[in-house]
Amino acid sequence: MLFNSFHFIIFFIFVAILYFALPYKSRWFLLLVSSCYFYMVYKPVYIFILFFMIIVDYFAGIYIEKSIGKKRKFFLVLSLIANIGILAFFKYFNFFNDVFLGLFQYTESKGPLPYLNILLPLGLSFHTFQAMSYTIEVYRNRQKAEKHFGIYALYVMFFPQLVAGPIERPQNLLHQFKEKHDFDYTRVTDGLKLIVWGLFKKVVIADRLALFVDRVYSFPQYFSNFHLVLATLFFSFQIFCDFSGYSDIAIGTARILGFKLMINFNAPYHSKSISEFWKRWHISLSSWFRDYLYIPLGGNRVPVSRWYLNIMLVFLISGLWHGADRMFIYWGAIHGFYMIFGAVTKDFRDKLRFKAGLDKIPLLQTLTTFLLVTFAWIFFRAKDLDSAIYIITHLNFLSSEGPLHSPFLSASDFIISVLLIVFMELVHTLRDKFSLSDYFRAKPLIIRWAIYYSAIFGIIFLGVVKSRPFIYFQF
Repeated sequence: MLFNSFHFIIFFIFVAILYFALPYKSRWFLLLVSSCYFYMVYKPVYIFILFFMIIVDYFAGIYIEKSIGKKRKFFLVLSLIANIGILAFFKYFNFFNDVFLGLFQYTESKGPLPYLNILLPLGLSFHTFQAMSYTIEVYRNRQKAEKHFGIYALYVMFFPQLVAGPIERPQNLLHQFKEKHDFDYTRVTDGLKLIVWGLFKKVVIADRLALFVDRVYSFPQYFSNFHLVLATLFFSFQIFCDFSGYSDIAIGTARILGFKLMINFNAPYHSKSISEFWKRWHISLSSWFRDYLYIPLGGNRVPVSRWYLNIMLVFLISGLWHGADRMFIYWGAIHGFYMIFGAVTKDFRDKLRFKAGLDKIPLLQTLTTFLLVTFAWIFFRAKDLDSAIYIITHLNFLSSEGPLHSPFLSASDFIISVLLIVFMELVHTLRDKFSLSDYFRAKPLIIRWAIYYSAIFGIIFLGVVKSRPFIYFQF
């Protein structure tokens, strides 16, 4: 079920009314049934995969807590194998089969295994990582094993963040399902504002930019150099508005019901370095890799060469997490290179920036970081390596054909798109300085409602009518 659909609006209104009408001790059951329905709208049979994972991890958590010594590790490993095994089968079977086929291409063998025509379960990477964080935290004695099966199932299946996060830790979310959440007008209105803002970013900005980006990146050789540059820049904002828009809707939806989910994006394009970017972009995933992969590998508490290897390994796996495609691995490798190069040259760059007075130029570091991230996005978005190379070798602002001459982007669409991006970044800048919710709350009622209606009408009249899936649904 898409957040940006009429189906979800009706579904959520019905769930919210029932939620506050029921006794709080029964609400977990409503949320669990609603989450099952939410997921089964996509492909009902895949609910059994979720049930299997939930059963395995539920009992694994209990036995990890009860056991001592090597038995604890045995049950943890069993849980991780089950989760990673399901993820590997549905998401990476054909990918690794492709890799093996490459090894057999110079022999008479046809390869080890046939291809499977299987559809990736919606949000599999997200709820798999969330389930893994539970058993790992129980193993580390940072979380008590959840004895209530329904509550644990709800932790994995909670519909606002089931499909694309945020990837929650058990310490933050599990206890909230046992707490009573009364109807609170301020909390509900704050949640609604966040939902509207998320819908605005998705439907008005991301989907509008996608119309142009999709055409250009599908057939890059048919477009001018300028259009390739423009589509590449637009994609940076498209993917941000698409994914952060989903996160805003998820957080706002949960907030209305009384649940607090972690912030997943914090104005990432305002970052002054790649390292800072990854502290602001998809925070729930980047922190997951930090806590459960980077630090266990030794982090930066190892010899320098091993530290660099740890960084590259984490980003390669992060790229692979996004999809069974070499392009995602290239994208991860580029960010790994950025991080390593930044660490190696940090002292030199600091001295150069100080001597050349570059530290006095406003936004220079932010612009440089944005351009580096945008360059990497080419590999994320391009359909194959040849297309990515073609786009990179034809990035040139000096092409004679500009956006006003494009049959796919009118002058008005171009101007509206740019103004929307500027507006969004202005909102982020203001939000960094003070709480916009508190600011609007202090305004007279007529002004507040004028702003709300403007946002709603903006979505209706400027938004793309067709409901487009969120980009990260494929992961």
